[in-house]
Amino acid sequence: MTTTRRERAAAMAPEERRAAIVAAARPLLVERGQATTTRQIAEAAGVAEGTVFRAFATKEDLVAAVLEAEMDPDAFFAGVDAIDAHLPLRERLIAVTELLQQRFVGIFALMTALAVPRPPEPPSPELRRRLAERGPLRLVAPDADRFRVSPEEVVRYLRLLTFSGSHPHVSDQRPLTPSEIVDVVLHGVLREGER
Repeated sequence: MTTTRRERAAAMAPEERRAAIVAAARPLLVERGQATTTRQIAEAAGVAEGTVFRAFATKEDLVAAVLEAEMDPDAFFAGVDAIDAHLPLRERLIAVTELLQQRFVGIFALMTALAVPRPPEPPSPELRRRLAERGPLRLVAPDADRFRVSPEEVVRYLRLLTFSGSHPHVSDQRPLTPSEIVDVVLHGVLREGER
C-alpha cells in the first residue's frame, strides 16, 4: 500500500496566507455558493484544511473575508490611476466604465451565488473621501466647462447607469456595453439636431 504525501505549503506571513485562501475561495464560492466546502477551498489554495481554520475561525469568517475583499476598491482605484488623463473625454469615460462594470459584475456574481441580499454596509466616510480623491472624478473634472451639470453629477450618472445596466436582473440579461453607457451619459438618446 502506498500513501500519497501532501507537499507542505510554502511558508507565508499570516496575512499573505489569508489573502491566498481568500483568492482561492472566491471562484469556488461564485460557482458553488454556500455549498462550497472548506476542504474544496483548502485544495484550491494548496493547503491542508486545518490551515484554513488557522487562518479563519469559521467558514462564515472566510466567506465574510471573501465578500470584504470583493468590495475593496483598491484594484478599482489602481485601474483608474492607470487611465491616461490626456485621452479624449469619451475614451476616458469608456475606460472608467469598463472598470466600474467589471467591479459591479464581480460583486453581483459573488452576492448572487452567496444569496446576499444587499452589500454588507454602506460606504464609509473614508471610502467616500477616497472615491472623491482617486475615483473617476479626476478624469471628468478637467472637462467641467463642457457639461450642463457638475462633474460630480456626470460621475453619478455614469455610476448609476453602469450599475443598473450591468446588473443581470435590472438589465433583463442584456447588459449595456461601456460605449452605450457613455454615449447615453454624454449625448442622451435624441438624434443630433433634435434638441
